[in-house]
Amino acid sequence: MRAAYGFRLAWRLARRDWRGGELGVLLAALLIAVAATAATQLFSDRLARTMVDHAAEFIAGDLTLASHRQIPPEWLEQAASLGLKHAASVEFPSVLMENEQILLGGIKAVSPAYPLRGEVRTRAAGAVDERPAGGIPQPGTVWVESRVLTTLGLTLGASLTVGSAQFRVERLLTHEPDRRGDLYSLSPRVIMNLGDLPATRVIQPGSRVHYYDMFAGKDTAVRRFKAWLRPRLQRGERLLDVHEDRPEVGTALNRAERYLGMTGVMIVLIAGVAIGMSARRYTERHSDTTALLKCMGATKNDILAIHICVLMMVGLPGALLGSALGYLVQAAIARSVAGLLPHDLAQPGLESLLTAPLIGMVILVGFAVPPLPELMRVPPLRVLRRDLGPTPPSVWLGLGIAIVTLAALLLRPARDPALVGFVLMGGAATLAGFGFCLDGLLRLLPTLLRRRPLVWRLGLHSLLRRRRLASVQIMGFGLAMAAMLISHVVQNELVSEWKRQSPDNVPNFFALNLQETELDRFRQMLEAESIESSGIYPIVRGRLVSVDGIDAHELAPKDSHAEAALERDLSLTWSEGLPAGNRIVRGHWWSGVPLRVSVEEKLAAELGIRIGSQLTFDVAGTPVSATVESIRSVRWDALTPNFYMIFSPRSLQDQPRTYLTSFHVPSGRSTVLSNLVKAFPGITLLDVDALLKQFQSILQQVTLAVQVVLGFAVVAGFTVLFGAVHATAEERLREDALLRALGADTPLLKRSQWIEFAVLGFLAGILAAASTELVGAVAFSRVMNLAPQAHPWLWLAAPCLGAITVGMAGRWSVRRVVAVSPNDVLRDLS
Repeated sequence: MRAAYGFRLAWRLARRDWRGGELGVLLAALLIAVAATAATQLFSDRLARTMVDHAAEFIAGDLTLASHRQIPPEWLEQAASLGLKHAASVEFPSVLMENEQILLGGIKAVSPAYPLRGEVRTRAAGAVDERPAGGIPQPGTVWVESRVLTTLGLTLGASLTVGSAQFRVERLLTHEPDRRGDLYSLSPRVIMNLGDLPATRVIQPGSRVHYYDMFAGKDTAVRRFKAWLRPRLQRGERLLDVHEDRPEVGTALNRAERYLGMTGVMIVLIAGVAIGMSARRYTERHSDTTALLKCMGATKNDILAIHICVLMMVGLPGALLGSALGYLVQAAIARSVAGLLPHDLAQPGLESLLTAPLIGMVILVGFAVPPLPELMRVPPLRVLRRDLGPTPPSVWLGLGIAIVTLAALLLRPARDPALVGFVLMGGAATLAGFGFCLDGLLRLLPTLLRRRPLVWRLGLHSLLRRRRLASVQIMGFGLAMAAMLISHVVQNELVSEWKRQSPDNVPNFFALNLQETELDRFRQMLEAESIESSGIYPIVRGRLVSVDGIDAHELAPKDSHAEAALERDLSLTWSEGLPAGNRIVRGHWWSGVPLRVSVEEKLAAELGIRIGSQLTFDVAGTPVSATVESIRSVRWDALTPNFYMIFSPRSLQDQPRTYLTSFHVPSGRSTVLSNLVKAFPGITLLDVDALLKQFQSILQQVTLAVQVVLGFAVVAGFTVLFGAVHATAEERLREDALLRALGADTPLLKRSQWIEFAVLGFLAGILAAASTELVGAVAFSRVMNLAPQAHPWLWLAAPCLGAITVGMAGRWSVRRVVAVSPNDVLRDLS
């Protein structure tokens, strides 16, 4: 058959089917599926971009280069060629002396463009409230924290000497977006203009200085620059983004992004099931036309090409219309939740706008095309014998195409091909096992129904007459329910984890530089104020020198956490018990032998440290060796003290040390902090309350995102139900008309329909519970990095929920069947 003739024939079939309503159901299913998928993709993208933009304030840019040298000019030229903005800061410690008082301050010199993300907040002389700074300090002026004024006895407007230069203290610094956790950042902060740095003459050869270059711009440009820059990094240089530099924020963002991506795929699965069922009805209703075409000389390939062409004629406009509808839906949702978010939502990226219709076509091809080969097997003799149908289709072909489609869509959120393969193969095995059990149960039903009431026999015999279709519907309902349940269960666990991560009493202040002689008095003061600390830890400053006699710098990969840890003094501590948020992954906690050490898991992996390794540290010029006794996983996202190295008790007791703790001060009790500073003038109080509020604001956005996306999954799930019921509407109409003609009354038929759909839903619920537990366990451990959780309630709730929802919705969908006169139906048949 010539291509032009085949296309004209496909066009005529499409027009006829459209006028006759044949393609209406398929188009509606595709429209709903693509709209739900597009709305989810677009809204998720906007929320993800908003969260990342908001979180980028923690590092004052989209990407930061940390180094011990000034950035080469050609690197800045490359960034400028990609349209990226650039800002720079230089951080170093310096001793400040005023009014016969001494203070080690953390000096930060910033360029005019600082910060690229977020804002610096200050308070001017005579002002009560803090305000955005709107720039950087003018030449000859500095902004300082209140601790500088308190310790040195200064006031706003006074002079402050930094190195060889004098500056006027212009404002009180209340917030800087990229405050880090190293020694320089924890010291009382002084911010100055980068142009004034040479006048201080502080930076000399050999000075310990950190250079930070921040970049911001379009996502694609940032990614290209990061890929260009990474192979050019030298030892001691690192690229930081919010996922790496701020683990307390990055972990939440990673989990949220993976959840949104995974739920999007779940919605694709639900939509695919709905489209597949509608496509199946399409193939059944075109058996007669196909037989006639074969009698007129059409080959199998001609038949397949014609119907694929018809589907594309429906699919392309359906995908475009569904994408447009999805855009409008997500825009309406964005407006409705605007008041719940602290920031305006970012606009969707071009990639998401183009991806939505493409995903619609992928869904159509992956789930609507597999039933079409059934038409190729329709015998031409069906023109004379209507009882002849096609040979049974290849289940493995349809399942294979569906699995490949899901694999392609899962790779992006999961980022792990092995994990995707395991989930899909496990899901396919679950379906195969359940299908085998279901087939056996349906074969056993006639024996179980012999002494049942008539209404039960009518309802369940309806399943038996369409046993193959019933199996497909049960699996379709089960997959849809499983997708919704997986999204719901993971969402609950994520929100619960974030609430545990950020409880109401999470520490918002850290106290550093406590002396041993002050500990008892400090504890008593906190107890008097009813403030509970997270534990007091001794801190010994030291550097890791070697691992099993090998220089540690030779073992550290370039641009790694290990390299960054070796470039600075580590906070070494010891503890009798395992700190909260830590978990032993190898080895065991202390055996009672001194000079044993427990190492953080990721650092150990990067340096090749294992149980029994000998580590050597430089502590104040003295070498200290210890044997590795355990390796720990650490919750870096917890806002409590965490350590790379924890020594066994009394291992470092002869070394000079200070103490560190954290505690929560409720709002409105700032006098507690003032009293602490007066009672312990040598301590450093680090206020992380602003950081905590910003972090909780991001979690609010993340929680809203997962709840909205879960709503999309529920809506998409009901499309499966109505699509499946509509697929058998005409057959039900004829059967019920015949039963009514033989004397069956309407209440009997209604009850039998309710029983039929309730049993379908009950069996689908069992499948959904099994699939949720299997896939959920993998999603928790491999995708979300959470401990797998068992959900016994699913095995009761899912079958009952399936029986009620499918029973009620199915009964409502076929309500018109018993309303049509049997006489009209039988007359149409004749």
